[in-house]
Amino acid sequence: MRKMGERARARIRVWGVVQGVGYRYFVRNVATSLGLGGYVRNIPDGSVEVVAEGDRSLIGALIEELKIGPRYAHVERVDVKWEEPKNEFRSFDYAF
Repeated sequence: MRKMGERARARIRVWGVVQGVGYRYFVRNVATSLGLGGYVRNIPDGSVEVVAEGDRSLIGALIEELKIGPRYAHVERVDVKWEEPKNEFRSFDYAF
């Protein structure tokens, strides 16, 4: 059984060609496979916001995947703000 690491929360903004290319679907699948809670949503300025909560090292793995994205995405920048976990998520989903 894997020992849980430090619990954390990250608010992440992803900039580039990340809307209309399946990016939110990609994020949801990766985050769910990592067992993270949180949400992903499009922001009117063309960026995508991700809030992820769970094991800090798993959030780190998510961030690495966010830098790549799905096939037709072109990620220019990923900004990460670490926060205290709030334990408010049971799953990872879309937010609007």
